Amino acid sequence: MPTELKTQPTDVPPAEFIAGVENAIRRADAETALAMLSEITGEPPVMWGPSIVGFGAYTYVNTTKKPATWPIIGFSPRKAEMVLYLMPEFPEKQDLLARLGKHRVGVSCLYIKKFADVDLAVLRELCVRSVVVMRARYPT
Repeated sequence: MPTELKTQPTDVPPAEFIAGVENAIRRADAETALAMLSEITGEPPVMWGPSIVGFGAYTYVNTTKKPATWPIIGFSPRKAEMVLYLMPEFPEKQDLLARLGKHRVGVSCLYIKKFADVDLAVLRELCVRSVVVMRARYPT
């Protein structure tokens, strides 16, 4: 049985959450991310906790050596920037990031102030490649 993480799927409709995002640019970018990731994954969006919109799910073994469940890909329109949750590493990632535009990265997080600062075709390809690798690594 997977470990109970703090961030769990909820019944809140993602569109309702996005409509409540105060910053108009972040809200518009969240609508773009919602449409793009819905199309890429073919999965319905699900709220994970109060602020993450996730698509699909996979189970992995976390640092406590217990199975945990998390979205295959997701995003969160945070106050300061949009966060996309991608696969930590895949072959094309560094090349795509180099062509993306203005961003910063964490291990599995891609931070973007506004989508107008990036090449949306490159962002889409990053997301596609991440989903392909995740599905290959964690088949359901």
